[in-house]
Formats: sequence, C-alpha cells, structure tokens
Amino acid sequence: MEDHNAGRIAPSQGLRLLAIHAHPDDESSKGSATMAAYIAAGASVMVATCTGGERGDILNAAFGELAHAHRDLAGVRRREMAEAAEVLGIEQRWIGFVDSGLPEGDPLPELPFGAFALQPLETAAAPLIKLIREFKPHVIIAYDENGGYPHPDHIQAHKVAVYAFEEAAKADSSPELGEAWETSKLYYDRAFAPERFKTLHYAMLEAGMESPYAERIAEWEKHPDQQMFGWVSPHETTTQIHSADFFKHRDAALLAHRTQIDPTGFFFAVPEEIYANSWPWEDFTLIKSSVPTELPENDLFAGLR
Repeated sequence: MEDHNAGRIAPSQGLRLLAIHAHPDDESSKGSATMAAYIAAGASVMVATCTGGERGDILNAAFGELAHAHRDLAGVRRREMAEAAEVLGIEQRWIGFVDSGLPEGDPLPELPFGAFALQPLETAAAPLIKLIREFKPHVIIAYDENGGYPHPDHIQAHKVAVYAFEEAAKADSSPELGEAWETSKLYYDRAFAPERFKTLHYAMLEAGMESPYAERIAEWEKHPDQQMFGWVSPHETTTQIHSADFFKHRDAALLAHRTQIDPTGFFFAVPEEIYANSWPWEDFTLIKSSVPTELPENDLFAGLR
C-alpha cells in the first residue's frame, strides 16, 4: 500500500455499490471520494440515508439562511443532500426514519419517541432489505459496531446494515420485500483511522504548518495503548482506495451541506495537496466476503471482476 500511485480503479461497468449512512452529510464525510471514483469508473453507486437529519444542530455559524433552517431543517437538509448527490454522481434513497438527535447531559436524556435508534431491528431494517433486493449491490459499506462514532443513529445504522446484509440473502426472510439477493462483500468504513491523522499531522509539520491534530497526537503518543479517538473500533484497515483525484468532489459535497459543515472547520484543516501526497486513499475493513480475495486490497470489487 506504500505506492501512492498504485491501485487506481479499474473499469467498473456493471458493478454496484451501496453505502448505508445515518444522516444527510455522513455520505460526504465518509468515503465520498471513493464513491465518486467508482462512479467515474462506470460503477453504479447508491447511498441509503436512514434519517432526515431533522434533529441535527446547525453547525455552521456562517450559514446565511438561519431562519429558514430553524423553520424547516428537514427540508433544508433534503435540498443539501440533493446537491451533494449531484456533485458525487450517486443515486440516493431516503430510508424514512426520524433523526434521534445526539443526547447530551448527565444523566443522558431519553431519546425522543419515534426516533430511529428506538425502532425494533426488524422494523428499521425492512426498507433497507427491500432496497438491497431492488438495487442488488455487489458490495455494501456500513459503519462499525461503534457507529464510526457513538451517535445512537450511527450505532443503529450499523445494526440495521449488518442485519439487512444477512436477511436480504435469505429466500425465506420477508419474501414480501422482494426476491432474495446475496451481497458478495461487506465493508466497514474507517474514516477515523488514527494512522491517517498521524500521517497527516507529521506531513503538515514537515511543511512548516500548524497541525490541527497536535493535541490528539501528543496525547495518543503519551498513551499509545489508548486509541486516538476513544470510539474507534479495533478493526484494522484491509482495503485502501486510491481516491485523491476525487478529493475535490468530496470537498464540494461536504460544502453542499451548509447547515452542518463549516468551510473553515475540521474537514478542511489539511490542504488538499498535503492530503493527496501523504494519504491519497480512503480506508475500509473487509468484514465478510463470499468471493475469494487477497488482503490487503486496493479495490472494493476485488474478487468480483
């Protein structure tokens, strides 16, 4: 994986990728350059968005339509999602559940009635099973057991994705949701891979720039037995997709989510040139595969071509 120019994506016509996300904007912050790269290579890419993000905070203080957003955040976020989908070239489907919000306080408050994270697993997974059987993906990307980070909707999205991956393949499971389809490979996204942030940190220092990760890296190096992010799962990266040519698509898709993404914030703290030269990949962990493949991989469709 050391060759930064190796592993560019082969032609991918006829191959289908489904990424399962909790809220609008998650698809842009996790694996979006990879999705754009596969679209350019001819694959079909679908994003399933489990909730409408109705209870999200407005995280960009410079957003110019605050009154509109406060009045109709769900509508604004649908518009943002449509713009991001157009930038990336993906198809997108709303799964139809209501954002749980991020509970804060001690003790934590109960989640609101009807929230996605409170839905029984079979209920929450049903529309996703239906989508899998309609779209027929060869590969599914989901979150790990910690949800990528521990938001209740992200943890529920993990559970729903894994359950739907398994159940959609069973002919005797919910036949009313369509004909069974076995997805060949399941991956977990590793957007918070600590080794990536460590590499970018030192690349910025070498370039004479201030690193936005300095405090976290210092703490991690002081206590190497602890994760850089407390919620990062123990899964190791198995698969790196060379996607630097599509970081511009990633950034444009992020900026489309104006209520959520601060253009001066975390996601834009590293210059694109340093990113492309130091870590030109997006990272994933292969969890299940019904086709033979050799690790490490540089292609989500390895074994399927």
